[in-house]
Amino acid sequence: MASVKKDNRLTGSQSFMCVGFAGVFSKTVTSPLEVIKIKSQVGTFHCKRGFLQSFLSVHQHEGLRGFWKGNLASCLRLFPYTAVHLATYKKIVHLHMDELGFISQWRAILAGGLAGVVAALATYPLEVAETRLIVQNCRQPTYIGVAYTLSKIYRSEGLSALYRGFSLSFLGAFPFSVGCYAVYMNLDRLWQEPPSRFSSLQNFVNGCLAVGVAQTLSYPFETVKRKMQAQSARLPHYGGVDVHFSGMMDCFIQVVRNKGVLSLWNGLTANTIKIIPYFGLLYICFEMCKQVCLYRNGYIVSPLSYKPAPGVDQSLGPHELEELKRYLKNRNFGSGESSIGNRW
Repeated sequence: MASVKKDNRLTGSQSFMCVGFAGVFSKTVTSPLEVIKIKSQVGTFHCKRGFLQSFLSVHQHEGLRGFWKGNLASCLRLFPYTAVHLATYKKIVHLHMDELGFISQWRAILAGGLAGVVAALATYPLEVAETRLIVQNCRQPTYIGVAYTLSKIYRSEGLSALYRGFSLSFLGAFPFSVGCYAVYMNLDRLWQEPPSRFSSLQNFVNGCLAVGVAQTLSYPFETVKRKMQAQSARLPHYGGVDVHFSGMMDCFIQVVRNKGVLSLWNGLTANTIKIIPYFGLLYICFEMCKQVCLYRNGYIVSPLSYKPAPGVDQSLGPHELEELKRYLKNRNFGSGESSIGNRW
């Protein structure tokens, strides 16, 4: 979110790897909350007695390993999702820029939503695999490994099963974008100062707040999507889904009729609690990776400090700085040769 800013002193591959590594680390640490959230959305028996009891139930029936089910699929999905999302976002923003290169905040957020839909389309089978791995009992698994899960779903249920519920990603992108837009339009009122003067802490709070509001608004769509992903005759008890349905609208109707409207927000507690540690770890890990890259590029004196290296122009790009170093090195080497020649 707003806490991770582009730094022109990093190459494109370095920025991508920093974001990817930070995402993998933060996802892995917060995986237990993600498992509880998805089980609550699907409606498995583990989550019938509340948030805290869900942790005890998962640990009792599956052990500590149960809290990291599906994490590999989630992490593998992160890299292509990030790459596709960034590439699509840049293209959409470029199309909507005016003659001066500016774009309205509303259009930028909408572009982010559309880019998210395209990225979700490219990586959706991995999300289905993640859901299936989480809802099963890891001590009596139906699926073993990400590749085997994808292969078994395709062979036994067809290609359509790998994209079951995808339309809900598209529908959920709109309330998500509206939530982000509503928060960012009122940030100046919240902090009583213009956005240009926000500190890093304020940007972090803004990002968490925007995600919290946006995910709450789009949460019912994700809940139904997870139920559709999990329901399978190949899994015991149809994957543990608390309703059996024939399609998206049927699932919505049955959930509201049998469980009540608020059941569409099952797992919201785990999801909300996850936001702060997830983005906090994402920011910290990104900054640590960034410091290592800046040190390797020669901008700072240590990978543990942002203190600029003496005499280094921080406005130069990494390739420009490398060329300058090469030029200075060759010039010094040449001058050394001439002085030796003169001496002899």
